[in-house]
Amino acid sequence: MRVLAAMSGGVDSSVAAARAVEAGHEVVGVHLALSRDPQAVRASARGCCSIEDASDARRVCDKLGIPFYVWDFSDRFKEDVIDDFVDSYARGETPNPCLRCNEKIKFAALLERARALGFDAVATGHYAIVDDEGYLRRSTDEHKDQSYVLGVLTKTELAHCLFPVGDTPKPQIREEAARHGFSTAKKPDSYDICFIPDGNTQAFLGANIGLRPGMIVDTEGTELKEHDGAFNYTIGQRKGLDIKVPSADGRPRYVTDIDAETGTVTVGPREALRVNTIRADRLKRLHPDMNGELDCLVQVRAHGSVAACRAIIAEDEMVIELHEPLEGVARGQAAVLYLPVSDGGGEIVLGSGTITATSRSA
Repeated sequence: MRVLAAMSGGVDSSVAAARAVEAGHEVVGVHLALSRDPQAVRASARGCCSIEDASDARRVCDKLGIPFYVWDFSDRFKEDVIDDFVDSYARGETPNPCLRCNEKIKFAALLERARALGFDAVATGHYAIVDDEGYLRRSTDEHKDQSYVLGVLTKTELAHCLFPVGDTPKPQIREEAARHGFSTAKKPDSYDICFIPDGNTQAFLGANIGLRPGMIVDTEGTELKEHDGAFNYTIGQRKGLDIKVPSADGRPRYVTDIDAETGTVTVGPREALRVNTIRADRLKRLHPDMNGELDCLVQVRAHGSVAACRAIIAEDEMVIELHEPLEGVARGQAAVLYLPVSDGGGEIVLGSGTITATSRSA
């Protein structure tokens, strides 16, 4: 096959490209330039899109003897990921930009161009597995599993994806990179949001949204403190509230709701975070069982655990009834459904939806 290897400049994509070459594919490496922010060239940038990352990717391709290109997707990235991130926070949601990048850039825009140029598949360093039946499963390395952020793909996109490192624990991937002589073998994993190099998300949102004063209130509606913008808060937040008036029972307060339209941020006790029902739309189906009603598992955060549930799925929306309450579920997050398996492999990804509402029983 003709395979386009998406090269982030990290160790995982380096080994993924090497394995694609070893499998006998005709491989071309490509690095996506996603930001024109001058800070992104700094060695201290903590994302995956800096000029240093592009140079690391080029050196790996030179060692493998494969062509290497840099494709400028910065305009598309700004529109589909950065602007979406800002708009989502402005609506009082809590988005996951890495998930949106996978959906709109790495497995939509990139795959579209790759297919137009005659490539059969795109290979990435994601930790996930596509089984013999074409279903997406969790990685062998449960600590690095990235199936959650891939749950936003379409079935057609998944059919043209390769995840060569998904069946191997991360320490072995680093050892394999060292055997190849890749400079990325000891490179730290990327973290934080790539388009916010200094990690100060609140300052970034403040600069892009502007001051939108509102009020922090308790669950009874009592006004506690004025704030500069609801985007400074997320569901489940405890630290940084800086409320001078203690709660009546002396217990910590948590953000339990955000109304961006009125600027109202509601705080309450931890038990007020517990929800029993999740509603989601913008469904993506990766398995035929994602239809009608079924018992399955749901994950609502990239590094969160799964919860047993009953999912009622319609055309483009679903209702998830949790068997046990979950805490800190926010609008804008993805709800990814999993099917338990008994064959010893990882759970199968059924599909996903974007959370629009939550509710809790008395």
